[in-house]
Amino acid sequence: MNGAHYHLVLNHLPIIIPIVGLLVLISGFIVKSEIVKRTAYCIFILGALAAFGAIATGDGAEDVVKHINGISKDLIHEHEEKAEVFALLSYVLGISSVVALWSNWKKKSYANYIALAILAYCFVVLYFAQQTGTTGGEITHAEIR
Repeated sequence: MNGAHYHLVLNHLPIIIPIVGLLVLISGFIVKSEIVKRTAYCIFILGALAAFGAIATGDGAEDVVKHINGISKDLIHEHEEKAEVFALLSYVLGISSVVALWSNWKKKSYANYIALAILAYCFVVLYFAQQTGTTGGEITHAEIR
């Protein structure tokens, strides 16, 4: 396997995992379950770790892909820029989820406010996830450009 393979194995996880986490967090609010909310926070933490893996393998993928005829270096650069922002936002979501997990576990009075903030912030993260995924797909999939 080369750098592009590793990146392809990991790059969908940071996009899919926060979607799952969002659905779980919404479910936690609907069923009024703190355990379900804690599960969502753990999922968001896992998403941040996946984002780290995707970013770590990105340069290796770039080294392989930039030598393929018909691949635009501008598209690679645009994807890299979007991915860096998305990864940073994912890290913040992961760290915020650690704080939320702790505050929920300790039954702090502000735990529900943190949960609501994470719920709203997750939509921001998912917007940048979509941007990153689209620009990544455009590198090799001419049909979506």
